[in-house]
Amino acid sequence: MLTQERFNTILNLLEEKGAVTVQELSEVLGTSESTVRRDLNTLNEQGKLEKVHGGATLKKSDDGFVNTEDDFVTKSHLHSQEKENIAKYAASLIKDDDFVYIDAGTTTEKLIKYLPENIKATFVTNGIVHAKSLVRKGLRAFVIGGELKLITEAIIGVTAIEELNRYNFSKCFLGTNGISKANGFTTPDIDEAMIKNKAHEKSYVTYILADHSKFNRVFSVSFGEMSNSCIITDKLTDNSYKDLAVIKEVDG
Repeated sequence: MLTQERFNTILNLLEEKGAVTVQELSEVLGTSESTVRRDLNTLNEQGKLEKVHGGATLKKSDDGFVNTEDDFVTKSHLHSQEKENIAKYAASLIKDDDFVYIDAGTTTEKLIKYLPENIKATFVTNGIVHAKSLVRKGLRAFVIGGELKLITEAIIGVTAIEELNRYNFSKCFLGTNGISKANGFTTPDIDEAMIKNKAHEKSYVTYILADHSKFNRVFSVSFGEMSNSCIITDKLTDNSYKDLAVIKEVDG
């Protein structure tokens, strides 16, 4: 396949999915991962996409607005090491007497891996994968009922919100698609935004788990203000965010 053909295929796939991994592109293009990385570097320099660790995402608009959402598998391969560092620190915050809500998402799912098997905390989640992981570790876990959103493997809807109203969490761990100074925490789905907002409302302390790529990105629905939560990230490239929120950096 000629270079320009590879470029067109990469850009078309990005338009369709919003994000792609190096491994995925290597399989689609029938070429080596090193060639894919060179192609991504070139397209990034041309301003046609945004190269991230492990793959690429659609080029953001000047105001940071994004109108697509990646599927669970694609997200799990992007910024994987950064997510591991964030998840490991987040897990260390959970104590035996905590009643914890864990939001569906790829970074929050990694948090479960770092929980000690003998921890006595109780967990509630809207993530199908998360619930399975918690139970496999022998932990006490509840999954809320409602409608299943396949792309993020999350439980959403009115029934789920009604269930959350019954609980009062000591700690809540949420994912987010975007963080911006003007719009706070954002996500592309109004139903997921309502779940996140309700979980935050019913929690004593809320932690937002977000790698650096989430900053200066805006999706269509806001679900919380930065001043009301602690953000755990790998590194902060814009220190002005520290004036608006409590931020913990755990790079490496």
